[in-house]
Amino acid sequence: MNQKNPFRTTILASFIGYIVQAIVNNFAPLLFLTFRSSYHLSLDRISILVTFNFGVQLLIDLLASQFIGKIGYRTAIVGAHLFAGAGLIAMAVLPELLPNAFAGLLLSVALYAIGGGLIEVLVSPIVEACPSDNKPALMSLLHSFYCWGQLGVVLLSTLFFSLAGIGNWRILSVIWAIVPLANAVFFARVPLRTMEETSGERTGLGQLVRMGSFWIMILMMFCAGACELSISQWASAFAESALGITKTLGDLLGPCLFAALMGLSRVIHAKMSDRLRLERYMLGCGILCMAGYLLASLTHLPALGLIGCAACGYTVGVMWPGTYSLAARELPGGGSAMFALLALGGDLGCSAGPTLVGLVSGAFGDSLKTGLLAATVFPLLLVAVLVIREWRHKKAA
Repeated sequence: MNQKNPFRTTILASFIGYIVQAIVNNFAPLLFLTFRSSYHLSLDRISILVTFNFGVQLLIDLLASQFIGKIGYRTAIVGAHLFAGAGLIAMAVLPELLPNAFAGLLLSVALYAIGGGLIEVLVSPIVEACPSDNKPALMSLLHSFYCWGQLGVVLLSTLFFSLAGIGNWRILSVIWAIVPLANAVFFARVPLRTMEETSGERTGLGQLVRMGSFWIMILMMFCAGACELSISQWASAFAESALGITKTLGDLLGPCLFAALMGLSRVIHAKMSDRLRLERYMLGCGILCMAGYLLASLTHLPALGLIGCAACGYTVGVMWPGTYSLAARELPGGGSAMFALLALGGDLGCSAGPTLVGLVSGAFGDSLKTGLLAATVFPLLLVAVLVIREWRHKKAA
């Protein structure tokens, strides 16, 4: 990052913003089996927490283009972090205060999901508007911080649970809330500009939704979100219950390894983006992702199951930021409204994927292997879309 760039603090705050996004999306899944035993919840009911989280984020994505322009980027991004912090604190308190613990969890999820939805909508266009010599590389590096955040959540949470006991998870939830609250203060001070200020070319929302290429990007975002979250949201529970290893090892070798390889994938793409043809790289990753899902769901050997999870982590790394980069390149006038709608498509996948895994698992006697096998449909769909897209481009040429 150029030290003379006055927007370097904006980019840093945005990197931390994706760490916040990782906290709100990945802390609760570490506690799914704890919620099941403490509050007597089935896996299909716990899957509702995932659905509700991304359902609220979907609603925010849908409404964002209507209200962000009125309240301004700074108010929205600061508010996003405050909501995220409030939700994490509420998760430690509300299930015990309310007569229905599940209702307390849902209310807590609603609060941090509002923050997560706004962060997803705002951070990418904020970074896109910052001056940079290589926007695809910067975008991939930005999204890698979600992975490092996820890795940090798993490692530090696992260390805390080992030292203080899983029964003290509420204390850790409050500790994690410090990150978004501190970054809210940071975002209140950094320089901000919008994509509308940096580009004279504008594509109206009505014109955008009439473009076939735009809907292909939405479908790709849906697949990207579903491929990533179907396995990452259930990785801890999968490693512990389906592969039969301890919670500590399950967290370290499930979501931890997944996040590390996803982050590595995004850093490698950032370093090599000028030498890779993005579409073909994404196609190869989609095929390998399919193989990872099949390996995780069909093998009876724990080591091979973990290798399948890890392979999925690496292969999904390019899908989300890669689709953003393709959209910014092919639809340069889309602006923040386009990013909001792309986030909507991605969050729809983030909701549909883990929900499918939970519902199918519940229908087959809480068999997470069967749930993950059903989720193989998402990388298969992404591969099909990329192949059709490549065929159309060759035909047009």
